[in-house]
Amino acid sequence: MERVCEFLKEAGVYYLATVEGDQPRVRPFGTAHIFEGKLYIQTGKVKPVSRQLQANPKAELCAFHNGQWLRLAGELVEDDRVEARKSMLDAYPNLRGMYDENDGNTQVLYFKDATATFSSFTAAPEVIRF
Repeated sequence: MERVCEFLKEAGVYYLATVEGDQPRVRPFGTAHIFEGKLYIQTGKVKPVSRQLQANPKAELCAFHNGQWLRLAGELVEDDRVEARKSMLDAYPNLRGMYDENDGNTQVLYFKDATATFSSFTAAPEVIRF
């Protein structure tokens, strides 16, 4: 899991896919944080992605860095504890201009039953599950 988080941070931007009804939706994200042994991402509860994940928590993300790409699939589970939100925002202080752990909007979610696949054009895929 640490390797996955580090890759996402080094890539800077990854793309998260969800579904809305029968329509896939993809958007850029930039947060990846380990808290209490789980890999978290962050969004706002007012965003469509939050509603999409409430309806169907299955998601997949993809990131590319230095000739290698990562696909991470699993369920995203909301952690509504203030400690989890604070930990994320402390790790990404630049988000504090838009979010606060007590604002009722900040949402942090962790990956459950995740499968990470590292791929490249020059090596066999490597799979990590957590």
